[in-house]
Amino acid sequence: MTTTTLAVQHDGVTIPVSRGGRGRPLVLCPGLSSTQADLGELTELLRRDHHVVTFDLRGHGLASAADRYTFDAFLGDLGAVLGELALPTPPVLVGYSLGADLAVHHAAAHPDTVAGLVLVDGANPLPEPFLTDEDLAWFRELAREQATGPLTADEIFDLGVEIDAVRARILDRYLRIDRPITMIMSTAIAGDSDAGRAPRHNRLWRAGVNRLVAERPDVAAHWLDADHRLVFTHAPEIARIIRRVLLC
Repeated sequence: MTTTTLAVQHDGVTIPVSRGGRGRPLVLCPGLSSTQADLGELTELLRRDHHVVTFDLRGHGLASAADRYTFDAFLGDLGAVLGELALPTPPVLVGYSLGADLAVHHAAAHPDTVAGLVLVDGANPLPEPFLTDEDLAWFRELAREQATGPLTADEIFDLGVEIDAVRARILDRYLRIDRPITMIMSTAIAGDSDAGRAPRHNRLWRAGVNRLVAERPDVAAHWLDADHRLVFTHAPEIARIIRRVLLC
């Protein structure tokens, strides 16, 4: 399958973009500490039926490093990519984790530029903070494990805390969007242990989606028996859901 690449210059950052396939356009946005290469299996499956655009956020994959890593900075990266594509019709945004949150915020601010949203294990309007004081030591250690690229452990930690705050306010963004929304969520975002923080986090994850559906009954929620790595471990199932939703 033929793909083409381009480099988008934005805010002092070079963002690598890849596009290929044919059909309805999809833009696939990765999450924190993930790259377009990580989403390769899902991308190739979706390109059988769609023209799929992928890219790397600043400081990730083949994108250059930046002097700031904030939610608004990443949101600017998504907007810059969409502004350079010159697609014939508005795309469906498919966002994973942080990428889902970026997709919701972009669609709320620019509703005419998107045809719909598919949100994979992110953008959850949680009814209470995901990270409590008891979680911070664990989350700081997780950030150290993820700090394998330009982003430092402190930057990843700060972003995680910021994303938690963003999700506390994201329900208002959903109410501004008049496009179809599909969610594909993990049943065990924190793993399937019955001990420690996992049970609370998993209950909270489902409660957030239930909160959204109560406000927006038109939102379609699909649950996969997986943890937060579902985009890597369950790519065929995710592709089938997306294909069924978009081709019906």
